[in-house]
Amino acid sequence: MSKNASSMIDDLVGTLTDPIIVCPGGWGDGLPEWLKNAVTLEMLTENMKTTKGEQPTGTDAEACAYLNTASLTMPIDSDWSQIYLYIAGKTYTRWRKGEMPKDIRVDSLTEQQMADLNRLKEWLYCRRTTARQEQERLERRKQKEEEVIKREAEQPALFEF
Repeated sequence: MSKNASSMIDDLVGTLTDPIIVCPGGWGDGLPEWLKNAVTLEMLTENMKTTKGEQPTGTDAEACAYLNTASLTMPIDSDWSQIYLYIAGKTYTRWRKGEMPKDIRVDSLTEQQMADLNRLKEWLYCRRTTARQEQERLERRKQKEEEVIKREAEQPALFEF
């Protein structure tokens, strides 16, 4: 199998098994189930885009999940509040088929806020893929250690002291 095909398969499997990156602080378990499902579905959609040559990035739902936990962990400034309300509105409308209340709905962002959101998505993608690579490395190391132990157990000692 070519490296490109192997990489594509890894990315596809990763969309189903990669962790959802949340802000440290203990609020990750509190994500609503619909948002977790939205993250997975959007990662699958994003994976399809990358097979067509587009640059991979994090998704709106991933950014929403991260900002949700970040806002519960620490106060966020007005720019990040606007970004969170914007991305939460998009994600909620898309996956819950509802509308954000008019008094908190944010329909657009400034150029700087959009740049911050795009940087967050890129960072989330990098964190997610790095976590997958580290997990794969740990699994390979564990498998090699188990093979060494098995080989040593099967191979009789030539000399016993």
